[in-house]
Amino acid sequence: MKTNPVPSHRESNTPTSHSPKRPRLQSLLGGLAAVVAFTSLPVQAQCPVGELASGFSRPVAIAQSSQGNLLISETTSRVPNTGRISIVDLSGHRRTLLSGLPSGIADVSDPLGVTGLFLRGRTLFVLIGVGDVAIGGPVPGSALPNPNPVSSPLFSSVLAVHFSASVEKTTEGFHLTLADQEAIASGQKVTLINGEGDRVTLELIADFPNYIPFPLPTLPGNVQLSNPFDLVAVEDQLFVTDGGRNLVWQVDIPTGAISVLAEFPNIPNPLFPAVGGPTSQAVPTGIRSANGQLLVTLFRGAPFAPGTSVVEQIDPLTGDHAPFITGLKTAIDVLPISSGDATDYLVLQNASVGPFFGGPGLLLRFSASGGAPTIVANCLDRPTSMTLDEKTGTVYVTELNTGRVAAVALEP
Repeated sequence: MKTNPVPSHRESNTPTSHSPKRPRLQSLLGGLAAVVAFTSLPVQAQCPVGELASGFSRPVAIAQSSQGNLLISETTSRVPNTGRISIVDLSGHRRTLLSGLPSGIADVSDPLGVTGLFLRGRTLFVLIGVGDVAIGGPVPGSALPNPNPVSSPLFSSVLAVHFSASVEKTTEGFHLTLADQEAIASGQKVTLINGEGDRVTLELIADFPNYIPFPLPTLPGNVQLSNPFDLVAVEDQLFVTDGGRNLVWQVDIPTGAISVLAEFPNIPNPLFPAVGGPTSQAVPTGIRSANGQLLVTLFRGAPFAPGTSVVEQIDPLTGDHAPFITGLKTAIDVLPISSGDATDYLVLQNASVGPFFGGPGLLLRFSASGGAPTIVANCLDRPTSMTLDEKTGTVYVTELNTGRVAAVALEP
């Protein structure tokens, strides 16, 4: 944005909760025969945005079920293990699906918990961020292992939550305890039963390293944190963006085996030496599958220079990758929308001017026929993720600052 792709003004490149904070955050179509690039857009107000629901706390990820409901991740407070997944129907009514999920105060001082959601059938894959496994170091952009007990054993992991359609329709929620978290971390399946007799089952699918050693000349104990941010399932594989390590993980769902599919190098910072350091990190955030390929947004690290953020296309078999849409700023999510044989692409930008996080967030539409993008909306407030209701043509967007789910009607 999703050490958190929930952008912070601290000079770093890691996304936190769908917004980056520290420096860690050939076309498929004949019609889009070359990489699309743009550097400026019309500034006329485009604000066809309504509000479906509000009152959410740090909403970062969103998904839609076959029942039409929206599933939304939240970190409800700065108290550890107060992550929550809410069910919101299309009238805007909210219920709790699951509370007590892992969360903790990250090294960049923001709460971080559930960062990504992907629903397939009746299984919800839940991506847990790095939480409070580290603290900020004495050198700008540095981090050290947390000397205090870590709040959860499930940070930097993927959980599977299995629940029935009847549970989705009626539940008033389940609560996960720390004992439940410890059991899941040990490899057990945990079934929760509420007062109405409803039940959900949780299990651990993958466990990523929280950090790796990254010594600095003046700070030998420095570490590079993971920042798992978003995920997509393709057959029996999960693909997970890591905005801290600047890579995409591949997870074999049946075995939980993890490997690195693709890594993204630093690029020169075009604003150096006036603003920021000599390079900017990639900070991969959103990920989708389209036409047999993966699409990944690179949010780009400090100073988040306009024009440096891109959508990369990755071959899931080889890991080869190349720019697909360029010239963006703080791109945090991408969504292919197909009509017949053509595919357009929606790109969600966390901010519109810069450096850092100036200006409102944008929803852009890139046509399969090529050319400059259309501005669908340029009045979003720190957007973090989106989903499309294909029945109504409405895009639902989570906004970090307002704590709301915005509704944007797409033109045919």
